[in-house]
Amino acid sequence: MRPFPQTAEGLTTKGVILRSRRSSAGPKDVNRCACKTRYASRRKSSAFSCAVALVLFCALLFAGCGAARPSKYYELTLPGENAADPPAANLFPVSILVGPLNASHLYREDHIVYSSSAESMGSYEYQRWAEPPTEMIQDLIVRTLRSSGRYRSVQTLRSSIRGDFLLHGHLYDFKEISGASMAGRLGIELELRETKTGATVWTHLYNHDEPVSGKDVSAVVAALNRNVHRAAAEFAASLDQYFSAHPPTNQ
Repeated sequence: MRPFPQTAEGLTTKGVILRSRRSSAGPKDVNRCACKTRYASRRKSSAFSCAVALVLFCALLFAGCGAARPSKYYELTLPGENAADPPAANLFPVSILVGPLNASHLYREDHIVYSSSAESMGSYEYQRWAEPPTEMIQDLIVRTLRSSGRYRSVQTLRSSIRGDFLLHGHLYDFKEISGASMAGRLGIELELRETKTGATVWTHLYNHDEPVSGKDVSAVVAALNRNVHRAAAEFAASLDQYFSAHPPTNQ
């Protein structure tokens, strides 16, 4: 093999050529790597943005679906007030205070309760009472006794009002019964207490399943409404019998 010239000029020329080759190859490789890095970074950023947009879209879609279903509220119908003054001969000279009803927390809230068996109970999420059942039934009893025109006064129990008798009780059942035949069940017991002595002078228990003429919740509400009116009329008639058999003196 022929030796390469060892002249200073040859070394200088070779060194220049080698340096030239190294300097010309280095920047191209660096530029390629930088471009590939930026391209991969842009792809990752774009994929992440698409994933975030998809998640936000799904969240808005589910939120819109949830808000699209409104709640429905129901209430019991109340009897009209008796505007005419009753004859003095038919008036019992007593004032009655109607206290709140004791009940399970289910009936002290506004949910409509249903039961498929004696052990299983639940409540509708979007079908509700306008007021808790204990308060609605209390108001209905007050209005029923007032409209009878048999008492000097009938008021809801409040701290500033005094009466001769206190009428209060317990609400046991106020719910839909589902099965082969649907019904609106009402179980309620009232007692009358003389305020002076604290003695209980009258009690009455009411239990009845009112048939439901339909399959929807509004039909159940109608059956429960009829049941409460029937109970209030029965209570009023029983109280009338008690005071007729035990005429009160002027208080």
